[in-house]
Amino acid sequence: MKRLTLAFLGISFQSTLGQVTTEDATRCNADVPAIDFLVLEGDANAEAIEDEVRTYLEKIGLKINTRLLSKNDYNAERAAGTFGISFSETWGPPYDPHSYASAWVASDNANHNAFANLTAPSSRSELLDMIDDVLQEEDETLRESKWVDIHHYYHEQAVMLPLWGRRVVAVMNSRISGYQEGHQQFDFPVHKLRPTGNKNVTISPGALTGRFETIGNLDPHTYNPNEFFANNWVYEGLVRYGPNGVVLPALAKEWDKVDLDNGGVKYTFHLRQDVKFHDGTDWNCAAAKMNLDHVFAGALREPFWHGWYGVPKYINDWSCEDEMTLVMSISTKFYPFLQELTFIRPIRFLSPEAFADGNTSDPFTANSCEPGWTSDGPLEKEGSPPVTCKGISNMIGTGPFSFVSRDEDVLTSANFDETRIDNNVIFKGNEEWWDGPIDIDFLKVIRYDNAEEIESALLDGSLDVMWGDGVLPSNSISNIENSDNSNLNVFIGEDLQNVLLLLNTGTPPLDDIRIRKTVIHAIDKDHLVRKELGGFTDPIDNLFSRSLPNCDVDLTPHWDYDLEKAVLLSCENESTDEENSSNDDSLAIGLGVGFGVLSLISIGVALSYARKAKDLEAKYVSSNGVSA
Repeated sequence: MKRLTLAFLGISFQSTLGQVTTEDATRCNADVPAIDFLVLEGDANAEAIEDEVRTYLEKIGLKINTRLLSKNDYNAERAAGTFGISFSETWGPPYDPHSYASAWVASDNANHNAFANLTAPSSRSELLDMIDDVLQEEDETLRESKWVDIHHYYHEQAVMLPLWGRRVVAVMNSRISGYQEGHQQFDFPVHKLRPTGNKNVTISPGALTGRFETIGNLDPHTYNPNEFFANNWVYEGLVRYGPNGVVLPALAKEWDKVDLDNGGVKYTFHLRQDVKFHDGTDWNCAAAKMNLDHVFAGALREPFWHGWYGVPKYINDWSCEDEMTLVMSISTKFYPFLQELTFIRPIRFLSPEAFADGNTSDPFTANSCEPGWTSDGPLEKEGSPPVTCKGISNMIGTGPFSFVSRDEDVLTSANFDETRIDNNVIFKGNEEWWDGPIDIDFLKVIRYDNAEEIESALLDGSLDVMWGDGVLPSNSISNIENSDNSNLNVFIGEDLQNVLLLLNTGTPPLDDIRIRKTVIHAIDKDHLVRKELGGFTDPIDNLFSRSLPNCDVDLTPHWDYDLEKAVLLSCENESTDEENSSNDDSLAIGLGVGFGVLSLISIGVALSYARKAKDLEAKYVSSNGVSA
């Protein structure tokens, strides 16, 4: 409401702007380009929720182009930044917040692309510098303060809408006991399970795609399409991630830490003895160093490859002090160093005999990295020899399960795109595992075409275990949990990751923060979570779980559902024009009235003087005897 008051006259004028409706928002958004919405095919929850999100946005006239993509195509589009909005998720412990945020430096990271056009004076480069600085902060109080600044910095840009906390769910046949919750996403401790009767177990695990498709090359030193859960069964690291974030011994039984005079830090790892790889090769420092030689070779330490997190960036040297003692030095104090060594990839250890050219494989001419990485030529880095990737010759680690076989196939889509799949994969329990025993003889991973098939297999007993998020729709899990079926047990873990909607500032119309805020306020995530996720997860407000270190921050503004605000934002430019026009009209009226009043005052003053003049004249005439 605009009010013009001429207080000195006791006169007021007012005009009222009408309420903006969703119909007005639809009209205001008519010229806004369509928003490209990427959805991962096979993620049961994402597929269910996409329809709800699209409906919310279409209600205010935003046009949505949904693309349901295979895992490879989905990853490629996100890496190239050719999307508008996309479901995403944090990585959970042990990655959050430090490694998840530091990975934004990589040009093929979806968040890197999403931060391309932050609203000035903020910028992606400034945000990345802030993250780089906090990772080297040893003082815990200063570190926490710097993280608070970072959280506010990205939050205010309206690039990420936190939706719900992701929980790892397991549905198991009652013949299976020994369930224990994993401590990070894709950590399914199947080795703890105790089957009654038949010692062979079938499983449908949660994968990067939601439903399982393939284990990929099962290579410990590269990434997609390799699956975390399978790598975690076959390969081990120096340390592992335990309850409440405690770093526990694994292939290293203990370690020492010494600060160096040059500002760096030296870690000495005392390796576990009497451990063998699945092929019988001894685990020792020579095997450890060979793996590190390959992971840290030349250009592989760049952000596009392994340098997305801190260890490859800050590692200075690594060497063997003796047969069972590994020394690693980093160039600066880096507080998450041990925590990052717990990651499922890329620092997990492969048998020396399983490298492409065996135990003499050169890290530059026959690196263990995925051969496709160098299909266009070796990886170059100034001052370092070029790296040629030759992959691995076998899938051999030290973990609780060894790879046995796979039934591979190729799916051809309607447009003749081919996707490699595994109908099933068989693993064998490692009877000689140092942290055994394993009570499972053979573990069979089975691929299903859809969630309905998985649910049916659980109900008829042909599938023993479903373990992971996004495999079954949440409502299906709730139905199983609340049914009278005594043959199935449901286990629901704590929140490990947060699911979010990523808004890409690098593509129109989301390069406009007004449109990003409109999208955010138009989505009723509370209703969405209640309707589609079965009621066993909760809406969230922060990117990272507030239970994580340096993440307990109250972020404002709150990105809540507010349809009125979304509608007003939709028509903000038009309202501004109308307001300016209204102000101009008010000014004109005010000036007109003002000048009119001034004129009346002038006339009044003139008349007053005229009357006074006439009185004076009469007095003059009377006193001087002059006739008129």
